[in-house]
Amino acid sequence: MIEVTSLPTVNATLNSLSAILLFAGYRFIKAGKQSAHRTTMLAACGSSTLFLIFYLIYHYHVGSVPFRGQGWIRTVYFTILISHTILATAVVPLAIVTLIRGLREDFAKHRRIARWTFPIWLYVSVTGVIVYWMLYWLVPSN
Repeated sequence: MIEVTSLPTVNATLNSLSAILLFAGYRFIKAGKQSAHRTTMLAACGSSTLFLIFYLIYHYHVGSVPFRGQGWIRTVYFTILISHTILATAVVPLAIVTLIRGLREDFAKHRRIARWTFPIWLYVSVTGVIVYWMLYWLVPSN
């Protein structure tokens, strides 16, 4: 059983995995490996879905965690956090529509929306790890 206190680390791992899978899926489709692309992108969806479930569970139990950094790093943190949060909200419907279009093999429409979904989703995954690192490791809590 996973302890609630370990969920931030689990979530950072899931975000890292999502970023790796997204990049691999992108490389597969560029190489014409449609089956590998499909498998990898479905795994990225699974990883991101698990992240969202664990994220909601963690914040249900813990609430908000304050950033303890001061000075210029605080501005950097909140700039990353705000852009991450806005784009994380946008990527959910984008990913769902992209996934549905791909599964329905409507590849022209899939490709058009994936050009937006991929960089946003990758940014959200990477900045999720950065936010975790800044919140839990950059500035030690007392």
